[in-house]
Amino acid sequence: MKRYWSDHMNPLIAGVSTDVTPYRNRYPDGLPVGNLWVDCTEMAPVVFPFDGSVIAQSPVGHVDHALTALSASEDIKGEVAALSAGRKRAVLLAVRDALAERQAAFEELLVLETGKPLVDCRTEVARTLTTWAAAAEAVAHTHGETVPLDLQPAGEGMIGYWTRRPAGIVIAIAGFNYPLLLASHKIAPAIAAGCPVIVKPAPNTPLATLWAVHLIRTVLAAHGISESAVQLVTGGVDVGEALVADPRATVVSFTGSAAVGHRIAKAAAPRKVVLELGSNTGLIVAADAVVSEAVDAVVRGGFYANGQACISVQRVILVESIADEFQHGLLERLNEVVSGDPREESTRLAPVINTGSAQRITGWIDDAVHRGARVLAGGSARGAAMDPTVLTDVPQDADLWCEEIFGPVVCLHRVRDVGAAIQLVNRSRYGLQAAIYTKSLESAFAAVNELDVGGVVVNEIPGFRSDIMPYGGVKDSGIGREGPRYAIEEFTVTRMAMIRP
Repeated sequence: MKRYWSDHMNPLIAGVSTDVTPYRNRYPDGLPVGNLWVDCTEMAPVVFPFDGSVIAQSPVGHVDHALTALSASEDIKGEVAALSAGRKRAVLLAVRDALAERQAAFEELLVLETGKPLVDCRTEVARTLTTWAAAAEAVAHTHGETVPLDLQPAGEGMIGYWTRRPAGIVIAIAGFNYPLLLASHKIAPAIAAGCPVIVKPAPNTPLATLWAVHLIRTVLAAHGISESAVQLVTGGVDVGEALVADPRATVVSFTGSAAVGHRIAKAAAPRKVVLELGSNTGLIVAADAVVSEAVDAVVRGGFYANGQACISVQRVILVESIADEFQHGLLERLNEVVSGDPREESTRLAPVINTGSAQRITGWIDDAVHRGARVLAGGSARGAAMDPTVLTDVPQDADLWCEEIFGPVVCLHRVRDVGAAIQLVNRSRYGLQAAIYTKSLESAFAAVNELDVGGVVVNEIPGFRSDIMPYGGVKDSGIGREGPRYAIEEFTVTRMAMIRP
């Protein structure tokens, strides 16, 4: 038998090591497909983004694994659909407890495979626990309603009602930036809805999800439920295409880039897709804003998770009268964004996921500067490491402004008033979340009513997300909503009953 954890050793730093020995034997070899763990002949290195060291070898799945998983899901979807609300709730709470017992270990593992600062990985695990608990409570609120069929003469004397029924097999494809949380936002609602689910983690970050799936399957078995209800297949584009295009897959839930999301939607049609595709998030600072608080929002909201969050601050639209004060205050506070080893308690910014990503970001910066933008801070990379970067005068048709940067870069732009700011935020193909800082109810409600996005945040970072709220975007930011209650609706279909007694 092959062991996929490596024995690579580095010194302890702040209690988190690149030694993965503590995680060895936490789950079996291979991939959790069907009720077993199947062998894989190919492995791929999982790299610590901070220094490029290999922390583990992970199994690489192939199309055959995907097809086997689909067959296993098809075989047991009736069993999963028939689970009572009480059994589903018990499973979800037990998974939450199993994850909580290993909270610190998951935090450390996430630091190693994502390269996010420890503080951000702690947030990810805490939110993951909330998500599983919320899914357990949402089970009790999955219901239908009666329909007055006698509104029309043909329905007189009839009884009508609808219920929600499991849609079928869910394909859950998660991004690399929050692998445990994103997978949980798909797996937990699928279980709550009564749907078998096949997870495909990002190739860069499979480890925490593999471990979590093992724990979930252990809980399922303890409750007398087939482990095939939750499966995981790694691999490349061909594996994803096989899962998405197969007619047995009823719902595809994907978190990732807009380009890939568009291809998935076409391949899955006419079946349902839930797409969370990112954004180029706007934050408006009005003339009456408390400027210091708006500056704080960018310091907190522009660089967390190494800027690799779909609702991190990217475009800051400043009303002219406060623009100088804001710019001065932001540059003065950038030293608070401590760059360094993500294992250190004090680190707030570490290298992005790989050098290719850093090269893309700096390429966009160079293009914008060539076309007239000015770099106020940062702007270059050392391998995958970047300092917090701030620019102004970025052309509105530059990639740095109109596409998702997914890195620690913030662009400043000045406008005459809030109305112009709202128009500028809306001139984007994206629309996930946006924010405004203002003391004015009129400006706040103008933003809520007029910003063409899935969520508007007033006087807080646009990256604010409660894991129980409906979360998702419009335009190229996607379709459908996450949050356990709302994802359950996405993973179910209405069934109408029309009865003449």
